[in-house]
Amino acid sequence: MSAAPASEQPGDGHRRPEVSFETRMATVEFRVGSRPHITVDGDTCRGCTTKACVHACPANLFAPTADGGILFNYEQCFECGTCYMICNHEGAITWTYPDGGHGVVFRRG
Repeated sequence: MSAAPASEQPGDGHRRPEVSFETRMATVEFRVGSRPHITVDGDTCRGCTTKACVHACPANLFAPTADGGILFNYEQCFECGTCYMICNHEGAITWTYPDGGHGVVFRRG
């Protein structure tokens, strides 16, 4: 048995209208704290050959630099932990939860 498409409600016979990425992102609020909840050690990243975090981050917040390091922007992070889980260099990425009242807030739109 195959799963129903995401735009179809099981059992009701009605289809939801397709929603663009931009429209979905408009329902997300980022409460940016002064302390980054993720830090990246650029020196450790210079020795990385895969740069897996660049390709795995669903928010595209990692960018390789010309000198082999990584630039990271935590302000629009989904807090999914993908970067931390996929990184194969111990100590390259330090991940903690944002301070109380800060971080990503998902709302239903």
